[in-house]
Amino acid sequence: MTDYIIVGAGLAGLAFAQTALKHDKSIVVFENDSQHSSQTAAGVYNPVILKRFSSLQDAQQQLDSVREFYTDIASRIGKKYNIDMPILRRFASVEEQNNWFIASEKDGLSPFLSTKLVRDKFPGIDSPFDFGLVQQTGFVDTQAFLADFRQFLKACGFYREQSFDYSRLDQKDGFVQFGDVQARHVVFCEGFGIKSNPYFNYLPLEGTKGEVIVIKAALDIEAIVKGGVFILPIGGGTYKVGATYEWHDKTEIPSESGKQELIEKLKEIVSVDFEIIDHRAGIRPTVKDRKPMVGTHPTYPNLHILNGLGTRGVMLGPTMAKLLYENIENGAQIPSNVNITRFPRIA
Repeated sequence: MTDYIIVGAGLAGLAFAQTALKHDKSIVVFENDSQHSSQTAAGVYNPVILKRFSSLQDAQQQLDSVREFYTDIASRIGKKYNIDMPILRRFASVEEQNNWFIASEKDGLSPFLSTKLVRDKFPGIDSPFDFGLVQQTGFVDTQAFLADFRQFLKACGFYREQSFDYSRLDQKDGFVQFGDVQARHVVFCEGFGIKSNPYFNYLPLEGTKGEVIVIKAALDIEAIVKGGVFILPIGGGTYKVGATYEWHDKTEIPSESGKQELIEKLKEIVSVDFEIIDHRAGIRPTVKDRKPMVGTHPTYPNLHILNGLGTRGVMLGPTMAKLLYENIENGAQIPSNVNITRFPRIA
């Protein structure tokens, strides 16, 4: 009997897959490649909400989990996906500078926000009010990680490229049957695909469309610049730029309006010409309270969910996967602020 069926092979699904494998559990992963938010994601991890200069709950713990997780992945796959890289918060005014200094002295923020301004001038970057340095940051090459880990799972016989037909899932006494697979548990990690899931579609996952572009430009910077958009160096004179937030359009089709929004915001930061060489869109699995959704179905004890990672899938995935695994296997409590019990099911 298989320990876990995992539905979805984005950042959430693969985080749980790695967690289960690390504990010598058997898995089968189902993925139909219908959701692309993980592939579109820039993969930047950052312990600070820079728009409001506020800290994330358990930020240091999450950062430690990210490093441990991708170190384990590197050992398993033989490639490094986690790249340490500072974030430079570009200031648009003296007021923003002052807000930074105030924030840098707060508990929970002082380990991450440097109290010294970065006054360096970078070719092609307009920075009249300098930068603030965010520490303990970086990014994960999400496209490479997803492709390589899926290939690893295929080679091990743990991966099936097919849709998960919910009507074929039979509840047995203490396990489930899906086709030829008997499993102790099913973990649904479908992102916005939860809308089609009859077991968990009662949960209020909204979904936010995000678009990014990849540009080629004569910039020379080895840091992530954050202003109205982020500019992430990805090698060879190319940079990923994002991201938009659209709450009404639930398609994964790149839009002209999204592209123009990114171009306009980018031009406020860079003073050189650039060429757009790629444009992508995805639907982030977001929840109104901005918290993940982790837990077990109120009626079916063998069905579980790991979803709602939003814009922070790289940073939240390892921690949330561990929480769910420890809950299933050892009865550890899932914190109420991320537990799906905060959204009671109405019959």
